Amino acid sequence: MSIKNNLQNIISSIPEHVTLVAVSKTKPISDLMEAYNAGQRIFGENKIQEMADKHEQMPKDIQWHMIGHVQRNKVKYMAEFVSLIHGVDSFKLLKEINKQAKKHDRVIDCLFQIKIADEDSKFGMSANDASALFQSDEFSELKNIKIVGLMGMATFTDDMTQVENEFKFLKTTFDQLKTQNSELKILSMGMSGDYKLAIKCGSTMIRVGSSIFGARNYQ
Repeated sequence: MSIKNNLQNIISSIPEHVTLVAVSKTKPISDLMEAYNAGQRIFGENKIQEMADKHEQMPKDIQWHMIGHVQRNKVKYMAEFVSLIHGVDSFKLLKEINKQAKKHDRVIDCLFQIKIADEDSKFGMSANDASALFQSDEFSELKNIKIVGLMGMATFTDDMTQVENEFKFLKTTFDQLKTQNSELKILSMGMSGDYKLAIKCGSTMIRVGSSIFGARNYQ
């Protein structure tokens, strides 16, 4: 199956209100351009330098999403162009994004990453941390960022009941936090292996890589 066919299959299988982020990390520009030529305009990368390099070389109507763990010292390399940062897991990181966005006279949309998985390797803040942050004075002073939703990564397991419970927890958290912040619109959860389940549980944004581009080469 070609990248174009893979894309069309996924788009035809998801509801209209769900946004597809094509996860293009480690993939060559030729693959991304194949997806672009098939109509895809939102790409997700997990390394800032790779995303910046691709942004330089590709059409400027692309929305770039940073979906990986963000190191504060690298925010400056994407502040000028990034459309959405998925993995905001601390106030320190938020402050840095705000600082760099201000330099470019931008307001950068961000998602709070909530820890829903059992694994220690997954980043994220607790639902209580996010709630406390929304109510804090420090948060209200940040004028160059906008929290537009939540993101979560389920446990890497074949136990779909566990994954479903984690997704449902994130949806409940989203609904609760929305009462504090009406700007929350995006619930980013679900990847190639579980996006259909994620959509059933309320996801409005899915991050799909291998089902579009094929298996990754991590050499």
